[in-house]
Amino acid sequence: MGKKLLKNTEWTILIVSVILAVLGLVALFSATQSTEYGEFRRQAQWILISIPFLILASIIDYNIIVRFSTLAYIVIIGLLIGVLFTEPISGASSWFKFGESLSFQPSELGKIVIILFLAFLINKMQIKGRKEINKIWKLAIILIFAAIPVALIIKEPDNGTALAYISAILFMIFASGIDKKYIILAVVLIAVSTPVIYANLPEHALKRIEVFLNPGIDPRGAGYNILQSKLAIGAGEIFGMGLFKGNQTQLGFLHPKTTDFIFSAIGEEMGFIATGSITILYIILVTKAIYVAKTAKDNIGSYIAIGIAGIFFFHMTENIGMTIGLLPITGIPLPFVSYGGSSLVTNFICIGLLLNISSRRQKAIFVE
Repeated sequence: MGKKLLKNTEWTILIVSVILAVLGLVALFSATQSTEYGEFRRQAQWILISIPFLILASIIDYNIIVRFSTLAYIVIIGLLIGVLFTEPISGASSWFKFGESLSFQPSELGKIVIILFLAFLINKMQIKGRKEINKIWKLAIILIFAAIPVALIIKEPDNGTALAYISAILFMIFASGIDKKYIILAVVLIAVSTPVIYANLPEHALKRIEVFLNPGIDPRGAGYNILQSKLAIGAGEIFGMGLFKGNQTQLGFLHPKTTDFIFSAIGEEMGFIATGSITILYIILVTKAIYVAKTAKDNIGSYIAIGIAGIFFFHMTENIGMTIGLLPITGIPLPFVSYGGSSLVTNFICIGLLLNISSRRQKAIFVE
């Protein structure tokens, strides 16, 4: 039985995530030489810490894990409320700090919790059939439970992470068989409300949109980061300037170069070959996650996998898009590559769940 589980596992998912993590370590090693490689060493430690979480998430039957999702949802909501009363870091109350160097970001772990809980909830709502999701009161319940953590994260404020949640939620609801009329209605509402929302945005939000459209209007202020990012990526050309040799990276013009703009640092020092390869790896990862969702043995497994695909898709698209000026800057890290302990552990748990679901698909193959 164990051999059959191993044979059925989508190992490509694990291989891709490990390659991305190694590339991240290489980039961090170069980017942190001026700070005595502190973040590089901590990232390496977080990778080691992530291994047992990856293993547990991959070997414990995901249906057993989902049974605890309601309790986990309650706990994470409590943590998201509690973090609002902590001291802001970089303008956001998103972290619980333990001493000088250790911190915990509940919204990162919350990504997994919300995916597991919504998979459980949607499956319960569909106990009489997939079309049950289209009953207004059932759909409303799902959306209310999904909206609570999103609203709390926006309150921090951390709009980028909130959008990652929304991406996962939309992927899951779409995969659950929602009627096209709801999709059309949502598109119409967004189209109608966008001008109204834009007209009532606060001044700082309007400024951010204006700078996104034309960074040159404030090159030393709000437009500084994106201009430096594009300059760094452009300077790298095909093969890069070489590790430890990137002007924007090594002289501190990229900020923060180890998290939000790690892709820019890679582009400058390793060139298009590296950034193009990273983009392809993410496409493979998302595609494989969707494939796992399509071939899962049950709806719960399918919903979990598609939710994870939504998370990775959003992080990949938003981080790469913002570093090259195609999307607004939101402070979204690049999975496995950017520095960050909470993010790294969360991402490897997601990989473990994908391995878990893929290993248990097509249940009939286990029959002797």
